[in-house]
Amino acid sequence: MSPPSLRYRAARILIVMALFMPGPAGPRAAPPADDEKQIAALIFPQLDVEGLKKRGPAVLPVMARLYERSDEQHRTTLANAFYILGWKSADAKRVLMQDAHTQNTSLRLQVQWALGRVSNDRDVVDVLLSNMRTDPNPLFRDKAACALAHDQIHLTEAQKVYLLRDPEPQVRGIASQALQIQTGQNKGYRADASPEEREAAIRQWERWLEEYRANM
Repeated sequence: MSPPSLRYRAARILIVMALFMPGPAGPRAAPPADDEKQIAALIFPQLDVEGLKKRGPAVLPVMARLYERSDEQHRTTLANAFYILGWKSADAKRVLMQDAHTQNTSLRLQVQWALGRVSNDRDVVDVLLSNMRTDPNPLFRDKAACALAHDQIHLTEAQKVYLLRDPEPQVRGIASQALQIQTGQNKGYRADASPEEREAAIRQWERWLEEYRANM
């Protein structure tokens, strides 16, 4: 039998070897599902919407990275792709918001239309409202209104009711129209009515919302 000191030294050597020797190789990490080159090929030079849809929402962060590195012409194409897909995306919102006030007409219009189809966050609604109310370019004002009326597909009923109190009649009309289309009701609300009449109708909407939530 080996002396205790030798056994102790051998045990120490085995422990050190175990610490520093590589373990058995595990499964290799899968390559990224959405390689940027593959996604870019579905967008440039011609947009392949069906190809993007087949890959699902995982394409959105990749598209956002491409957007950040692209020139205005390519960003315009990417904004159009975000619009057509209509999928919620914090990444898409982040990059599109950077161009919410660009003076490039084609890019600006695509961004305004796309924003409402990737997010219903309050800051998205606010930037479209601001563009509609105050932008010096009447084209941008008009198309921001169109974006609010037709492209804010993710707005909740509560957000639409909130917009019924907006000081801008056009915004109130847009919100009322969207609620009527979605619910088939208008609760007697008219965007051009007196403040008292509007408020009475809004309270009816708020009661309806409470009942709707209670029954969900």
